[in-house]
Amino acid sequence: MDILLRLLVAIGFALLVTAAAALVLHLVFRALARRERWASLLSRRTKHPTRTMLLVTLLWAAFATSIPDRPDAYPWRDEVSHTFLIATIGVGTWLACEISVFLEGLGLHRYRVDVPDNRVARRIRTQVVVLRRLTVAVLVIIGLGAILLTFPGVEAAGASVLASAGLISVIAGLAAQSTLGNVFAGMQLAFSGSIRVDDVVVVEQQWGRIEEITLTYVVVHLWDDRRFVLPSTYFTSTPFENWTRTNSELLGAVEFDLDWRVRPGEMRVELERILDHTDLWDRRVQVLQVTDAVQGFVHVRVLVTAHDAPSLFDLRCYVREELVAWIQRTHPDAQPVQRVLMVDEVAGPKRRTASTASSSALFTPDQDDRAALFTGPIQTSDIPPSER
Repeated sequence: MDILLRLLVAIGFALLVTAAAALVLHLVFRALARRERWASLLSRRTKHPTRTMLLVTLLWAAFATSIPDRPDAYPWRDEVSHTFLIATIGVGTWLACEISVFLEGLGLHRYRVDVPDNRVARRIRTQVVVLRRLTVAVLVIIGLGAILLTFPGVEAAGASVLASAGLISVIAGLAAQSTLGNVFAGMQLAFSGSIRVDDVVVVEQQWGRIEEITLTYVVVHLWDDRRFVLPSTYFTSTPFENWTRTNSELLGAVEFDLDWRVRPGEMRVELERILDHTDLWDRRVQVLQVTDAVQGFVHVRVLVTAHDAPSLFDLRCYVREELVAWIQRTHPDAQPVQRVLMVDEVAGPKRRTASTASSSALFTPDQDDRAALFTGPIQTSDIPPSER
């Protein structure tokens, strides 16, 4: 009974100390947060794991001081202590993960992605996110290994595990080849700069933005709000388009097939008027050219620029719509038409006349004497008897 009372008193004292320590830490971080922004972030990030760590360690200390170390009287003491040890390691791993996440994201507030030129900010954010995931994974693995080492049989099995490490590593490498390939590909994407979070890409003929980059896969937010999930190895082994790798400004084309009666000069003046009345155009490029004129059509191409991909898409649609309306309103004769040439039936070749036929013959009428030498009768009376 005295042991139970001592345990209850120790637990109450541990709870009181935990509450007092949590209050002191809260006041300290609150005072620091008035001058330093990082204090508020650290307090918000580590509040729960810190309080849990204090509670677990103080309860463990209360239990250890209240229950004597007598295996014959209290055989369950070692099991409870072992449970407290596992809980302490788990909570400590949680606290270490939160602190690492805080340290890695400490300077991200200086790199804003809601500004027009955010290429550097997106690159830094992508690298920090990948490093954060990798750090958390390593800390969790270390925590699980520390928990396993608390069990008595694990140390004895260590030698046999090391002895068969070669075979196990080969089997694990073959089994996890795809997974490890994606992990290394994710790290390569984070530091190579080929893609970053919020980049505009075209993959598998789909237009979208990079929404998330993990160690094993990449999420692309498509234009119609679908999510395209691709393995990290896709972006290291397959060609794709990145519209915002160096900057966000883009150039786009609007093309027309019009009739030969179109007036490019007046169309160019109308393009200037259209672009002057919209904020989508960034005033860098404004070109209207006749790029082809074959097969009954005049091919007109308009080049315009915008600050980013969504603005460029809207600008192209706007220019196309306004120019189509202008052609219908002021130059309907420039609309594309199909022409068909209607002609009479062409007579066939006439029959060859007699003169033509005779002119192609071997013996013509004016050569009767020559023909007679070959076709006429032979006069034998003029031949000497000796030659007959």
